[in-house]
Amino acid sequence: MRTRAPACCATVCSAGASDGYARATGRTSVVLGEEEKVLYGKGFILDTLCGKTYALSPRSFYQINHDQTEVLYGLAVEAARLTGKEVVLDAYCGIGTIGLTAADHAKQVVGVEVNREAVHDAIGNAKHNGVKNARFFAADATRWIGEAAAAGERADVIFMDPPREGSTPQFIESVARMAPKRVVYVSCNPVTLARDLELLTRKGYKVESSTPVDMFPHSAHCEVVCALSRTSSGKR
Repeated sequence: MRTRAPACCATVCSAGASDGYARATGRTSVVLGEEEKVLYGKGFILDTLCGKTYALSPRSFYQINHDQTEVLYGLAVEAARLTGKEVVLDAYCGIGTIGLTAADHAKQVVGVEVNREAVHDAIGNAKHNGVKNARFFAADATRWIGEAAAAGERADVIFMDPPREGSTPQFIESVARMAPKRVVYVSCNPVTLARDLELLTRKGYKVESSTPVDMFPHSAHCEVVCALSRTSSGKR
C-alpha cells in the first residue's frame, strides 16, 4: 500500500462490534469498531487548514474536501462578524476547526463536543497552534448548553455545526436563554436545517443569509452556512 500511496502517513485497522446493537444484529451505521491497531505511522494524520495545523485521530470527524472546507469555515467566521471582544461558543466542535479558526478574532472560544477523542485532539490542536483563548469540553452539546444557560452563562456568538440529524429543540431553547447576538449554523442537511431555523426564528432570530458550499461535486449534497441575528421579538 505504501508503494501505491506514498503520501500515506498513517494506517489504522479498526475491528470489532461498534455497539450493543451491532453485537445483537450484526448491523450498524457506525463504521469504526471498538478495537484499533496502528499498522503504520503514528496513528493520526496532520493537516493544515485556514492557517493552522490539526492532528486528526481515527475516530474524529474531518471534512475531506480541503479547499472547499477553507471556503466553508471562512464564510462561517465572516458571518459571525467578530471584533475581538466576543465570547464564542463552538457547539458540536469536533477537533476544534471552526473554534480555532475564529479564535484569532474573538476574546474567548468555548468548544463542546460529545466525542472524547475529538476533544482530546482539539485540546492538543489549540496547544500546538499556540491558541490560548480556547477551551474545550467533552459533553453532549444539548446537556452542556442547558446547564450553562441555567447557570446564567452567556455567549455573544454561537457556532452550530451539528451532524446530519441536526440540533435539538432543547439546544435551541438554551440558545434563546443565552441570547447571543449572532448564531452561525453550518449544516450538512437542508431538511434538518429548515426545521431548526423555524425553531430559531420562533425564539427571536432572523435569518440574514444562507450560503451553500459545494463540498461534493457532481452530487446532490452540499453544506450551508446560515447567519442569524437576534431581534427584539420572539417567544423566550
